[in-house]
Amino acid sequence: MSPKILLADDHSMITKGVRLLCELQMGFSEIREVTSCKHLLQELEHRSYTHLVLDINLSDGSSIDILPTIKKNYPDLHIAVLTVHGDNIYYNALKQYGIQHFINKSEEAEDTVAILGKFFRNDIPARNKTVATADQNPFANIAPRELQILHYWLQGTNTKEIARLLGVTMSTISTVKAKIFEKTNTTNFVELNELAKLYKIIK
Repeated sequence: MSPKILLADDHSMITKGVRLLCELQMGFSEIREVTSCKHLLQELEHRSYTHLVLDINLSDGSSIDILPTIKKNYPDLHIAVLTVHGDNIYYNALKQYGIQHFINKSEEAEDTVAILGKFFRNDIPARNKTVATADQNPFANIAPRELQILHYWLQGTNTKEIARLLGVTMSTISTVKAKIFEKTNTTNFVELNELAKLYKIIK
């Protein structure tokens, strides 16, 4: 049975490119596209899908915010993360959701097709690279909640607004920010921002 595929990315050119690969080189036809968290949840509610190719950043927020809801409501949905960051940054934070497939947007088309093929066949991906340790990548041990807050923080969202978006107190956000500084060995936002650029946390 052919997979029913949903592509979620805030750049329509990316989803259209992945869609073309799926249609022309893999022969799949049941494919739809969304660009926001809101439309992603609506699409999952109204149609049945087997596979979701998901970007971390969508037009109205981070998809990490809605991953718990998606996994709870659609436990059989297979999810791959489409990213510019490389899988080592997100692997530890996302493995609790059963996510094993990571597709780097900078891959050549042939390599992307090969990775997508394994994903749509539900094969376990071969991990040729060791998952980064804190010594190799300062963001490797960022927890899911910390990753949520980090993304909003790097986008310029203030503490009060992050607390409102995530439904927690401002003191909780401040505590998590302190943990992020500690884990990344930074002392202020300027250092953190530069480090995030270096490791391509920021697009």
